[in-house]
Amino acid sequence: MESVRRRTDKCRDLADKGGLKYPTPKFWLIALLAPVLTVVMVTLLFILGTAVFGWNWARAPLERAVLSQTGRAMVMAGDLSVDWGWPTVTVRAERLSFANPPWATQAKMLVASSAQFSVNLPALLQRRLVFPVVALSQPQLALEYAPDRRKSWLLDKGQQDESAVIEVGSLTLDDGQLAYIDLAAKTHVRVHLATRDAATGTIGFSADGNYKGLPVKVQGQGASVLALRDERTPYPLQAAGTVGPTYLKLDGTVTSLVTLAAVDLQLALRGGSLSELFPLFGVGLPKTRSYATQGHLLHADQVWRYEKFKGQVGQSDVAGTLQVALGGARPLLTGDVVSKVLNLDDLSPAVGLREVPVVVARTGVPKVLPDLPFETDRWRRFDADVGLKAASIVRAKALPLDQLVVRIKMQEAVLTLAPLDFAAAGGHLTGSVQLDARQSPIHAHAKMVMRKLLLNKAFPTLSLTKASVGQANGAFELQGQGSSVGRMLATADGYFRLAVEEGEISRLLMEKMGLHLPEIVLLNLTGDRNVDLRCAAADFDVKQGVMTAKTLVLDTAVNTLSGSGQIDLAHETLDLTLVPRTRTTSLVALRSPIHVSGSLGAPVVALDTSRILARSAGALVLGMVNPFLALLPLVDRGPGVASPCANLFAVR
Repeated sequence: MESVRRRTDKCRDLADKGGLKYPTPKFWLIALLAPVLTVVMVTLLFILGTAVFGWNWARAPLERAVLSQTGRAMVMAGDLSVDWGWPTVTVRAERLSFANPPWATQAKMLVASSAQFSVNLPALLQRRLVFPVVALSQPQLALEYAPDRRKSWLLDKGQQDESAVIEVGSLTLDDGQLAYIDLAAKTHVRVHLATRDAATGTIGFSADGNYKGLPVKVQGQGASVLALRDERTPYPLQAAGTVGPTYLKLDGTVTSLVTLAAVDLQLALRGGSLSELFPLFGVGLPKTRSYATQGHLLHADQVWRYEKFKGQVGQSDVAGTLQVALGGARPLLTGDVVSKVLNLDDLSPAVGLREVPVVVARTGVPKVLPDLPFETDRWRRFDADVGLKAASIVRAKALPLDQLVVRIKMQEAVLTLAPLDFAAAGGHLTGSVQLDARQSPIHAHAKMVMRKLLLNKAFPTLSLTKASVGQANGAFELQGQGSSVGRMLATADGYFRLAVEEGEISRLLMEKMGLHLPEIVLLNLTGDRNVDLRCAAADFDVKQGVMTAKTLVLDTAVNTLSGSGQIDLAHETLDLTLVPRTRTTSLVALRSPIHVSGSLGAPVVALDTSRILARSAGALVLGMVNPFLALLPLVDRGPGVASPCANLFAVR
């Protein structure tokens, strides 16, 4: 400032001496406009120069700038052109390539014969790269996700800054190939693109490779313009193919391919088990028989909804609506499923039953109790609250089940079936089952109450009970630990109780229990009929998988059977003894204790032959003295024992 003042004073002195005149207004105007005119002239020369010589001179500076900012080489081996505008400028580069970071398995992230993209200038002034429109010709694009969470498409030198990314609005592709690689997730998918109809902008694609370790082979078509971030325009999409053992087919629209703002698809699926859908949807459905389903898949906000679906699981039909809500600590699966006909065999894998039962080596008999372990690692990844109703149940004859209503809940790795209601044998089985997988092994608790089960339906495999009359009531409560149903029962503590009062039962069955020979022959000739059933009761204590009979009795007008013994659930063996006592006189009775042994899968019923031989030998000796005396050891006059019913518990 001091020097300026001195020069000003000097000019003033010279002017006073006549050596210098004061600047005129015209001089000041020229002085003010000179810088502006200079910029305008430089700009005009720049525009004229680029019009004549093109923009290729800018390739090297741009390549150096990209390398400096990203640490990765960009090469424009062809012509570069720029079309100025506002608020966007359009850039076209021929034979463009951009390198992947050194850790990637593919050397180049992008190779294209040409690339045209618009640049949002206001966003650029805010240090954001926003390309509203990108068009790539014959692209080779490879995106990689590193095990340490680095992403090749992030443009900072460490590939970890989520803000260092090009925001692309829409992407137009023609013939080329896209690849996505995530080695940690066992994913390497390649998508091959081919223009099908340039007039309509339709592009076909085929995908192959592996997704989460599963082989992928999918074909389909969509629009050549991919609306990556457009949340207003649905993108049409059709596809069909296989992901591992799962076949899928979809047809509909997806809005915003990056954010999946909305999905509206008709979806069909089929596969060997519903559990195989876990890698695709992240929800741990149970193991089942083969399935096929089709329905309407919708997505909005953070909810995926599969509505009005129908299908088959094995021989069972299923229908309903399911949805998965995201955004919580875990995905939440909710909905309701109904079945007109449910085949229990189709659910056997879900409870650990094998298709081919394991045979016990020492006995050669198949195991009965389910022994396949539950896959509880998936239980920790989602929650659920799903209702299931079955109007009719197809099952083995020994299971008198008719209908099913159950609510299936999963909360923090605790699976609960409550309320659980089976229509069974004319009555109901109600209760709950809880499997707690927060600890290992699983802690299980089951509690059931049986009400008004009809005798003739409760034992459908016994032909002699088909005409029986009476209602059975009972209850059981068991707690155990293990990875499978079989192990839980093998370690169970609790009780099992069953009681029947005031009914009728097959007389032929009771006469056979007492080995009353004349009565058996007569009833076979004249036909069976019922006799009064005063009561029947079974009361077992369960300790570490061993059921011990506290009370085991069947009291009828013909005879009374009292039992004792154990059932070992760990080894699946029986050791029970039934002792018949007659209430009526039979001229020829070979009664003896009845032993039930062997395995649950193949029980063995045997008589005490020593008792029978002893009675027969006595009859033979007396017969040698007097033929009529031979009947005396075989006559069962009956003690007329009092009914034990008064002393038995009753389940109310």
